[in-house]
Amino acid sequence: MAGSSEEGFARRVTTLGSLADPVRRALYRFVSDQEEPVSREQAAQGVEVPRHTAKFHLDRLVDEGLLVTEFRRLTGRTGPGAGRPAKLYRRSAREVSVSLPHRRYDLAAEVLADAIERSLDGTPTNEAIVAASDAAAQRAVEETPAGPHKGRAGELDRLATTLAPFGYEPKVEDDLVLANCPFDRLAGEHRELVCGMNLAFVCSVADRLGCSGVRAELDPLDGGCCVRVVPAG
Repeated sequence: MAGSSEEGFARRVTTLGSLADPVRRALYRFVSDQEEPVSREQAAQGVEVPRHTAKFHLDRLVDEGLLVTEFRRLTGRTGPGAGRPAKLYRRSAREVSVSLPHRRYDLAAEVLADAIERSLDGTPTNEAIVAASDAAAQRAVEETPAGPHKGRAGELDRLATTLAPFGYEPKVEDDLVLANCPFDRLAGEHRELVCGMNLAFVCSVADRLGCSGVRAELDPLDGGCCVRVVPAG
């Protein structure tokens, strides 16, 4: 549970930390500013560093997922004598961000956008939010490795594992306490809407995991999430 969340956080921090190096940061910005992929020679000239230095840092940026590569002959010639294709670099489409504490405004936006589309098709707003939350919960469950969860303690562990990547910071005690609100700023401005969506999402995750021995309820935690998972009945 905690390990998966920690590993994901560590990867994001490491990726962004790679841009702390001034040469690497300059190369990343140079590549990102170009309309077409660039070669090592072009990147080296663009930031005025030796080619071998550019190669080292460009390949590190590729390893971290910030740049991607492709191979192409820059002369436009083909066939024998055309020369080897050049290795070209361009910015990756991957999005990387780190927030402390962990926030997941992207999840809220995804659910609320889905709910708006459903409401435009005639579904009442509250029902649309519940349905959109359930769809997001289904995707979350599908991305969670399968595993046994016998008894209430097992169900809480399984639920915690599924919720951890979304920034809830779940802690299994007598109940499942969600120590962090992934939607904190939104909840502060639109509490009823966001907390309702949050409850619907956690409830759906529990239902789709088959956690019949527990239930989610609104029980705001000071400095944490508005939802707590408690024994059913």
